[in-house]
Amino acid sequence: METTSVIGALSALAHQTRLGIFRLLVEHGPNGLPAGEIALRRKLANANASFHLKELAQAGLVKPIPDGRFIYYAANYKTMNGLVDYLTKNCCQGGVCDIACAPVIKRKRRAS
Repeated sequence: METTSVIGALSALAHQTRLGIFRLLVEHGPNGLPAGEIALRRKLANANASFHLKELAQAGLVKPIPDGRFIYYAANYKTMNGLVDYLTKNCCQGGVCDIACAPVIKRKRRAS
C-alpha cells in the first residue's frame, strides 16, 4: 500500500461509527450485509449509515455489492491485510523479533 492509501484508511477508521461498521462487516465475511441491516444493527439512521459506508468505500475498506434493489457491503480484506502488512512491515527489522509484537491468534474451542 502507498502512504496516501494508508492515511486514507486509517483516517476512515478513526471514527467510532465507521470502525464499528467495519468490524461488523469483518465478522460477516465476504458476503457482507445489506445497507439497511447495517444501519439497523448499528442503530443508525439510513442516511447516516450511507454517509459512513461511502467514507469506508472511498478508503477502499468496504466494497458495495449491488443485488437488485439492495446494496450489500462487505469488508475489503485485501485492503485490510495490506494495511496490517504496511503497519508491521518493518517490525523488529534487524534483530530478533520480540514475542510481544507477534499477532495474537484466538482459536475457537471445538465442541466435545
